[in-house]
Amino acid sequence: MGVIEIEGMEFYAYHGHFAEEQIVGNRFIVDLTLSTDFSKAAKSDDLADALNYLAAYQIVQEEMLIKSHLLENVAERILSKLYGEFGTIEKAKVKISKLNPPMGGQIRKVSVTMER
Repeated sequence: MGVIEIEGMEFYAYHGHFAEEQIVGNRFIVDLTLSTDFSKAAKSDDLADALNYLAAYQIVQEEMLIKSHLLENVAERILSKLYGEFGTIEKAKVKISKLNPPMGGQIRKVSVTMER
């Protein structure tokens, strides 16, 4: 087994409970960890035998474009899409961070982490 980590994916998106968040938007950072069997790809040196992390990035990108009130909803959609696309995933974890959330104080970020 091996681990693929795609870290620091940055998106501008429109997720949030407050109407202003869905209009103005905010910056988000997404980190993704995927555990999968590397043995076939390690021997063949062929992308067809590997979990294509460009395709994984594109799934995250597509899901970040869909407005949601809760980051938990975005995380669940990302994990569901990844498991649907890649049958070789043994474990996956996604962390979504909203930068400078509008919470009435100086807060660098708030994050939601979900794994399956």
